[in-house]
Amino acid sequence: MAARRGIGSMAQRTLMVLIDLDETLAAFEKHFMIKFREKYPNEPYIPVEKRNTFYIAEQYDKLNFTDDSVRLELKKIYRSEHFFRDLPEIEGGCDAVKEMAEMEGVEVFICSSPLFQYKYSAPEKYEWVEKHLGPDWINRLILTRDKTMINGDILIDDKIHITGALHNPSWKHVVFTAPNNQNMKVKGDKLRLNNWTDGTWRTMIEDFKKRL
Repeated sequence: MAARRGIGSMAQRTLMVLIDLDETLAAFEKHFMIKFREKYPNEPYIPVEKRNTFYIAEQYDKLNFTDDSVRLELKKIYRSEHFFRDLPEIEGGCDAVKEMAEMEGVEVFICSSPLFQYKYSAPEKYEWVEKHLGPDWINRLILTRDKTMINGDILIDDKIHITGALHNPSWKHVVFTAPNNQNMKVKGDKLRLNNWTDGTWRTMIEDFKKRL
């Protein structure tokens, strides 16, 4: 990726695209399921395609574990060291983001929320971005607990309900289809992006550019 401008030097009429990391570019759900089954091979689990809540613990709490301690230990899996660093890529995501960043009149930033227990998740998000997108992208990673406070034209994110201090953020929410939201209806003026592989993201970006 060629050297590009930082946030402070953003030219007018440039489309600012914010892209979530977990379950938009990085396969959080798949990685969690693998780690859970490795740790608890005899306990029930939820296949990725049957996940239906944003927060994993909400759905897993309803399972009948043979050992009640599993329920308490669940969150330790994704709070553990190297969990976020080792997330696999979602197919086509990184290639699409790199291509998008080279489009004329488009600036792309990764916008991600670390866990409250940020000891590993925050630094490992930087490691993930550097490994999968390249060192230049370190300057394009925004970590925040409140995405409504970040300025942009589009936010591509798998979380279907994004709330924060601002009720009307500057960006338009594009819901990236993931297991947790695949059966949920996208309401209001939100759009949906199903994947990175069929090229529809290019049409979407060009359409947004025309609206500037």
